[in-house]
Amino acid sequence: MHEFGLCEGVLDAVQKRAAGRRVAGIRVRCGVRHAVDPASMAQAFEMVAAGTEADGAAVEVVTVPATVTCHGCGTTSEVADPIPVCPRCGSADVDVSGGDELTLESVSYSHAELSRTLRWWPSTDSNSPMTGPVPVPRSCCCTGGQATAPTTVS
Repeated sequence: MHEFGLCEGVLDAVQKRAAGRRVAGIRVRCGVRHAVDPASMAQAFEMVAAGTEADGAAVEVVTVPATVTCHGCGTTSEVADPIPVCPRCGSADVDVSGGDELTLESVSYSHAELSRTLRWWPSTDSNSPMTGPVPVPRSCCCTGGQATAPTTVS
């Protein structure tokens, strides 16, 4: 099961990104040419991550297709099969590009971990409800770079 080898690299990236914070889940983009079975990937990650900050983290696998260009009929299209053939004419005489990536797309942290990363949000308005601790915006790690507005912790 080659998923173990892939998971070792993924865990290394997760640990660097988490910097000691408890990980609740990860999303990994795997090219179709890796022929990754999502259930096997989740099981392998569970075993590789045992005893680390990612122990017990949920694993979501997003499969990325490859692009094939057929030498016979000239068709260019995306394929989701690890053994690429032209979807138009069935020829195996194709050029293949993409579908070989392995990317840690996102890391999510446990609720308890987010509670420990609270900070004071200074209010400029004395009537503002935001006068106490608020969560650090999660844009840095799990919203794809898009900031989320801080909300008041009750």
